[in-house]
Amino acid sequence: MNRVSKLLTRATNGERGITGLETAIILIAFVVVATIFAFVVLTTGVFSAERGKETVFAGLEKARGTMEIRGGVVVTATGATLVVDDIQLTVATTAGGESVPLNPAGVNNRTVVAYRDDNVVDNDVTYAVTTIVGDTDTLLEPGELMLITVDVDGGAITPVPTLDPNERFTFEIQTPVGATLDITRQLPTELRAVMQLH
Repeated sequence: MNRVSKLLTRATNGERGITGLETAIILIAFVVVATIFAFVVLTTGVFSAERGKETVFAGLEKARGTMEIRGGVVVTATGATLVVDDIQLTVATTAGGESVPLNPAGVNNRTVVAYRDDNVVDNDVTYAVTTIVGDTDTLLEPGELMLITVDVDGGAITPVPTLDPNERFTFEIQTPVGATLDITRQLPTELRAVMQLH
């Protein structure tokens, strides 16, 4: 009986305070770890959101500077055997787009026109620009229309392509800022003096 009394006395003597102190220390450690983890998660989330915002703005900047083709591509052919002479296309800025430089003689910050077909690749075609609607400079601004003319027979494309009936060709217009505009067309089965390709 004496032994049971000693065990009961030992079980009830002062161990309650030590257990409460240990529990408080563990609880404080959990709170500190949770606070650090929450700080890391929030910091990572804010950093990711900021990077996402930068990506969206960069995409908008790229899309804003693009232009689009208005109407069809007009191909003219001359001579007794009707050889393709000129290819013309009308361009304008996209809705809400920014100005696009179309100075063919520019050195820096200029629009480059590339040409491809089955036999010829020219990454820098010589072209001429004519204003249809707008002021007379070579900066394509919102609300303006400009005509890009490539003199195929005059050596604007090197080497000079021989465009036969049913032949496909592609112009790639690469602006300094904005997306690249690809224009692929196919000549009809019979060449005429003026052909509008859609």
